[in-house]
Amino acid sequence: MSKNPKKTEEVLGGATSQPMEDLTGTSVDFFREHLVQLQGAMKHAPMEDHVRLILNEPKNEVIVNFPVRMDDGKFELFTGYRIQHNNILGPYKGGMRYHHDVTLAEVKALAALMTYKCALLEVPFGGAKGGIRIRPRDYTKTELERITRRFTHDLGSNIGPEYDIPAPDMGTNSQTMVWMMDTYMNMHGATDKHAQRRIVTGKSLTSGGSRGRTKATGQGVVYCVQEWADEKGFRLDGSSFVLQGFGNVGSNTAQILSRLGSIMTAVQDHTGAIYNSQGIYPRKLIDWVEETGGVAGYPGAEEISPEDFWRVKCDILVPAALELQITEKVARDLDCRVIVEGANGPTTAAGEKILLEKGVDVIPDVMANAGGVVVSYFEWIQNKRSESWQLQEVDSRLHFMMKRAYHEMRNFAREHDIDNRTASLAVALERINKVYVERGVFP
Repeated sequence: MSKNPKKTEEVLGGATSQPMEDLTGTSVDFFREHLVQLQGAMKHAPMEDHVRLILNEPKNEVIVNFPVRMDDGKFELFTGYRIQHNNILGPYKGGMRYHHDVTLAEVKALAALMTYKCALLEVPFGGAKGGIRIRPRDYTKTELERITRRFTHDLGSNIGPEYDIPAPDMGTNSQTMVWMMDTYMNMHGATDKHAQRRIVTGKSLTSGGSRGRTKATGQGVVYCVQEWADEKGFRLDGSSFVLQGFGNVGSNTAQILSRLGSIMTAVQDHTGAIYNSQGIYPRKLIDWVEETGGVAGYPGAEEISPEDFWRVKCDILVPAALELQITEKVARDLDCRVIVEGANGPTTAAGEKILLEKGVDVIPDVMANAGGVVVSYFEWIQNKRSESWQLQEVDSRLHFMMKRAYHEMRNFAREHDIDNRTASLAVALERINKVYVERGVFP
């Protein structure tokens, strides 16, 4: 088979397309962890019994197996998923993940988190997630294009600009979204072809994307850090932060936090972990990762073990890689003031219990990394209206929505004396429950 890993890394954004580490078998635990968190939140949100029942499982589970011709002429069979959890608040919305550990259970958990993320931020979308079980770096650009186009074609009417709107996720980027958009557009008549541009978000700016979308998740993470700092009377200038994951979310978070005067002292990705007590320059590390594929070997820092990475003392820890990283064991080693979850589900229930006992603040994923779906909504609106917003407008609108949701979460947490994750899910559940009560269940 003809493969070109370096070429593929360029197409899929370097480190973003790489798996952080092999977590085979953890996805089932991830879905279980999600259900535990959900049940905890339901104790604090008035819920009708039938709504509890509905939210325990996704509405639709789409699985497609499709063949694709490789560059050498041989065929491979791929498995793709699209899980549509709930659409009571609006069209399904969620990323497409290309990763070798994608499973049905993992995507179910991620789709559910999208439902509550949209409800918390008051984005009029429901929750979905999809992906292909694939290691992107093993395929060339032309092979990835054929895989993406065939997957999009086979999903057919299971996605649509007013029904289910995909976006980038781990292992995919704006190029992937443009391929999906173009395939879907060519599946429709010429008269309404361009009306289909909003079938996906996270596109390149030239193909209908939004300014600020690439940095949106990282920008949202930093907005949450700023709100936390204001609440605590904490000075960001001169503070320290540590990142797990240096793909799109991690690298943008690093750059924005650095502009506020915070110092990055350690980073971990799938290639290893690095440390420099005097600080690691985000821009130089980005250039290094684009050239080499990972943080390992970066000349401006020393290499440390994964265990020592979690022991680095810092003010702010941003896990921005895969789920289930901060376990009970890791939580005991951490020495930080706040954890801001740039990734989905990076903290286990047992790990979070230890963190709360230690007095570590946790800003949960449904709040912290919601910037991506918010700006995806802005992109969808711009496509729908044939508009193009300037970056200042995008950032201003994003800041308003993140700040509003953050304080709704914090107010609920204080009123009920509960943690932020439980509060954020409870706020979302209350909104979803209210809509079900008003609309009823057909027939």
